[in-house]
Amino acid sequence: MANLATWGNELYTGKRSYPFVGKRNLWFAIAGVLVLLSILVPVVKGGFNLGIDFRGGSEFTVSSVEHVDIAAGEKAVVGVAPDHHPSVTNIAPNTMRVQTDKLTTDQTLQVAEALASAYGVTKNEVTSTFVGPTWGADVSKQAMIGLLVFVVLVALLMAAYFRTWKMSLAAIIGLLAVVVITAGIYGLSGFEVTPSAVIGFLTILSYSLYDTVVVFDKIRENTAGFAEQHKRNFEELVNLGINQTLVRSINTSVVAVLPVASILFIGSYLLGAGTLKDLSLALFVGIIVGTLATIFIQAPLYAWLRHKDADVVAHNKKIELVRQAA
Repeated sequence: MANLATWGNELYTGKRSYPFVGKRNLWFAIAGVLVLLSILVPVVKGGFNLGIDFRGGSEFTVSSVEHVDIAAGEKAVVGVAPDHHPSVTNIAPNTMRVQTDKLTTDQTLQVAEALASAYGVTKNEVTSTFVGPTWGADVSKQAMIGLLVFVVLVALLMAAYFRTWKMSLAAIIGLLAVVVITAGIYGLSGFEVTPSAVIGFLTILSYSLYDTVVVFDKIRENTAGFAEQHKRNFEELVNLGINQTLVRSINTSVVAVLPVASILFIGSYLLGAGTLKDLSLALFVGIIVGTLATIFIQAPLYAWLRHKDADVVAHNKKIELVRQAA
């Protein structure tokens, strides 16, 4: 604990420093590759694994089951509709959810009977519903509208708060990278895209910006009146701000990711709560990627956006002359 406190203190005072800004080209290259892969992965896999809420289909809920064998549910559906590929999930104790492509009325009745027999329950314990793809399309449309409105409002608010559009631009670019990379990892996992997953994606936007604002606020404090500085150039002042908030960023992300990890790994995999994994995976990946994006993309990007400003160029030359004279 003492070593951790010493490490944090050295970062804050500048005694110890990591070159986040100095190696920005490396971070940008890595981020670019990850974004490209995140776009290509879903394409290569044939798109995202859309849930029934987006593609439409039939859904059955079997209550008071004698066992939670997934294979039994799959066999029951395939026995009636051989060309279908059902998704069977244990959503709660003694409750199974079976989702499949759209079934005819006769097939729906037959599948319900087969599921009742497979899980040892009466027909009254099996309920069926049909979900149309129109609902999923509406959800997607509203999510995109919400994302666009959110990005625009954030850009305007950050530009007003930090009094520079370049900080706002750096934050938005990093934010979009977080969304794309998180979506790519989600697509690679093969998890279904559900309304819960969409909620998770929208949630990580707020978390990512929270960490960004904390780091940028420190950078703004360090660079306020930077022309009067006699020890550090502009990039070094930005880098100092990242290092000074590094411990806080790590602590905040760890505190946020631990309960989400518990839901994802313990709730979903050990306890079989399948309804939680889509939301928790989006949050788990998004929190980690969001924190890394602030440190390795957004803050260094802000330094790069300012590096040709006349006042920054003049200050950096002054610092260089002072160092040469020393």
